[in-house]
Amino acid sequence: MPTTELPDLARTRLRTRRWVLRHRRGLAAVLLGVATVAALRTLAPAPPDQVELLVAATDLSAGTQVSADDVTTVAVPSDAVPEGAHGRAEVVGRTLAGPLRRGEPVTDAGLVVEGMLAGYPGLVALPVRIPDPDAVEMLRAGDRIDLVATDPASGAATQVASGAHVITVPRTGSSTPTAGQALPGRLVVLAVTPTAARNIAGAATTRYLSVMISG
Repeated sequence: MPTTELPDLARTRLRTRRWVLRHRRGLAAVLLGVATVAALRTLAPAPPDQVELLVAATDLSAGTQVSADDVTTVAVPSDAVPEGAHGRAEVVGRTLAGPLRRGEPVTDAGLVVEGMLAGYPGLVALPVRIPDPDAVEMLRAGDRIDLVATDPASGAATQVASGAHVITVPRTGSSTPTAGQALPGRLVVLAVTPTAARNIAGAATTRYLSVMISG
């Protein structure tokens, strides 16, 4: 029977077969691409778990009593949450021991602890990171220190605090640099005037802080 007399279904199958044979290389490439994409999706690691982290909603100065509008939450990988991070209920109404930049996490080290400033009326508690961990190792609560800020480019040194009281030296502080931290070092919590706190915080962002024990 001539091909032209084949039933419609048979003619369709024949045309499909001819088309597949004619384009078999292109079809093979498409199928290979689909298989590759599927394999990559299967082998790709699962995205990290995201958690809510409380951060400053705006720049906050030392001594600020934190309100609900001062903080907000951002989603971050669970392994990026810093030690001592607090939730909103633990932070609102508390007083900042030091300044916070917008987006900086709120941790226990940045909050005034009840009784921390007992005996220091009119002063604020300021956590300061000193780049030289060995110098901080010599400090003890009750020491009085001067802080000198040195410009790493010019070498010019300026005294930014005099007679600051050492409240405590956290033993959990790490000397390893962390994300957003330009220098390694150790934390020391000082009792200083609000003006001195602003001077020290400003100097710490661009200059190298060093300690002189004054008493």
